[in-house]
Amino acid sequence: MATSTRRSSRRTEALSRERIVDAAVELLDTVGEGGLTFRALTERLATGPGAIYWHVANKEELLGAATEGVLAAALALAPSETAADSPDSRASAESPQDGIRAVGLGLFDAVGKHPWLAAQLATQLARSPWGRVTPRIFESIGRHVRALGVPEAGWFTATSVLVHYILGAAGQNAANIASGRALGPGVDRPEFLDSVARAWEELDPEDYPFTRAAASGLRDHDDHEQFLAGIDLVLAGLTAG
Repeated sequence: MATSTRRSSRRTEALSRERIVDAAVELLDTVGEGGLTFRALTERLATGPGAIYWHVANKEELLGAATEGVLAAALALAPSETAADSPDSRASAESPQDGIRAVGLGLFDAVGKHPWLAAQLATQLARSPWGRVTPRIFESIGRHVRALGVPEAGWFTATSVLVHYILGAAGQNAANIASGRALGPGVDRPEFLDSVARAWEELDPEDYPFTRAAASGLRDHDDHEQFLAGIDLVLAGLTAG
């Protein structure tokens, strides 16, 4: 009986909250939010539901933890959040603009890699702005906004604009990726964009003069470059005058 108890104890210790969250992220990446069930999680971790409930109370908490974990990894690739306040930091050598671009690209790529993340970030911002996710995103961008010299009265608005643009563009890109995958493995991105561009070019010239003219830009655009161009437009407005 004592041996059985020791084995059970070692198994519980091995099944950490981190392992559970990592497994949840893997499930979310492969089968989406609908496929993330405690039954699927117990099968993946080869354990019982009780061991998981010991660390995570319910699916909502699990989704929140998975979102926090992926977000932390994405922001870890960007300059330190304290760069604007620490002149001796290596990251402080980068300009505030570079810092915002790096945070933006980290989030953009994370959402592209984890398609479920866009909806979860939106949910966290709307339903739980006092939780860990919203302040972490605002802090990672807001410190650089402050370093730009934006007046304090405009900090919240400027940071909100950047956050909404970054997450909105990232979410749209993730949706585009998902749509491309749904077309089948035989369709690659250049072919898809070319087909859309040709369809735009065939629109009625009186009703869609601009869309027809912009078709070549759709055909040749780079997602990262386009995303960063949007950030630069916002930054240009913030630093004008």
